[in-house]
Amino acid sequence: MRSRRLAIPFATRAATVARQPAYCEATAPRCDATFAVPRLVSVATVISVNLAVPGPNPAKDVGITGIDKRPVEGPVLVRAPGRKGTLPTDRTSGLVGDHIFDTPNHGGDDQAVYAYAREDLDRWQLELGRDLPGGTFGENLTTAGIEVTGALIGERWRIGADVVLEVSCPRIPCGTFSYWMAEQGWQKRFVVAAVPGAYLRVIAAGEVRAGDPIVVVARPDHDVTIGLAFRAMTREPEHLPRLVGVDALPAGIRDRAERRTREAARGGSPRSGDPA
Repeated sequence: MRSRRLAIPFATRAATVARQPAYCEATAPRCDATFAVPRLVSVATVISVNLAVPGPNPAKDVGITGIDKRPVEGPVLVRAPGRKGTLPTDRTSGLVGDHIFDTPNHGGDDQAVYAYAREDLDRWQLELGRDLPGGTFGENLTTAGIEVTGALIGERWRIGADVVLEVSCPRIPCGTFSYWMAEQGWQKRFVVAAVPGAYLRVIAAGEVRAGDPIVVVARPDHDVTIGLAFRAMTREPEHLPRLVGVDALPAGIRDRAERRTREAARGGSPRSGDPA
């Protein structure tokens, strides 16, 4: 079943339409229906590969963060990093050289790679009135021409010759993200906008670099997108039952969705929040 398009409630949407690049993932049957203008077909691409530059983090006890990610030249090895929280504090994500410090809450196989769309960064640039280069949101891959918010949980992307990634879950904003962005009410604004970017797990290892093509090679037979999962996990818990049977979601998210769905069935109200 085709997923419905989730409108992006940015106040500057009309201005964005006028400035937005004409991207659409060439192999997909779906295009971005948020815009009321035709979109040209172009090859989906990695715009930049971004690695952490460690810096201070007063928002967390660990005191250091790798959210400051900057584009690098040349190939970067991508591989499954292992279970979250099982290695020392300073470890890497799925990209070799990309340091993670808050290991209980970030990283691991289900959050091996974080992707954010250049198109959505462009919308945020208009909204915030500031330049947002690739990596600003802490993403490892800044993409163009590929559905990210509209990607199905469990969808697989081939990047370059060898790497295959699987869409795992949306990013939930945290205190470190708010500190880094230094915008009034940032967490709430990010949640309301509902364009969270996607975490991906590594199915096949290899190298990625800027300019690599992205091809969607598999889609599951359900309609739960990154956008829908994010909304269910934050402001619209009435959608939590739709997450229960989605096997590609991390087990923690499915378990909490199941528990809250049972609570609702007993007459309680599903609570919103971060189940990751």
